[in-house]
Amino acid sequence: MQIIPVLDLKNGTVVRAQLGERDRYRPIATPLAPSSDPLDVARGLLSVYPFQTLYIADLDAIEGRGNNEDALARLRQTFPHVSLWVDNGIADPADASAWLASTNHCLVLGSETQRDPTLVRKLSDHDRVVLSLDFRGAQFAGPADLLDDTSAWPRRLIVMTLARVGSSAGPDTGRIADICARAPGRLVYAAGGVRDASDLAALQQQGVAGALVATSLHDGRLSGADIARIDDRARS
Repeated sequence: MQIIPVLDLKNGTVVRAQLGERDRYRPIATPLAPSSDPLDVARGLLSVYPFQTLYIADLDAIEGRGNNEDALARLRQTFPHVSLWVDNGIADPADASAWLASTNHCLVLGSETQRDPTLVRKLSDHDRVVLSLDFRGAQFAGPADLLDDTSAWPRRLIVMTLARVGSSAGPDTGRIADICARAPGRLVYAAGGVRDASDLAALQQQGVAGALVATSLHDGRLSGADIARIDDRARS
């Protein structure tokens, strides 16, 4: 099982997510880092465990008010051996092609920013494309056709329950189980609500390939030793 730390970027800093209510996000204060600068926070996360991948949500780009490309460039330069999964709100085929050609990192297509399934369907076989199925409460955030047409889904899927991000509510196991059942042969990653090692163990029993985590790392409820016990690389 792969554990992927999350950095939410807003105005050039890392912010702490709260239940998907982005207007409430403020620069993070964490014992892992001396500041909310993305490099400091990334170093802090990597001090917990030698993660191979970081998930980056460029919230300004997702919401159409600029971007955090400077911060992303600094992360790529400083941590060249870490793979980045980047959700930057791309919904246009030309933009997606240009982004994928410019880097060897992974592009996350968030359902909330897609107008229809066209782009996801076009890139469903691309090995560096990840689809995030985003949910706000009981509602799917995105085109209904994208949720219904499982043939358009790429090999890697994130089940993102925004109302559980930054919470202590636990993962959305029911929804995750539903997506796993509908996506045989695909790698499903849980996002939102992971509290501790017991949550990770429960997700692993569901057949989940990985989990996106943040708050539990910063709060110390999930340790490097916990992750080592569940990380596929540590057992191989």
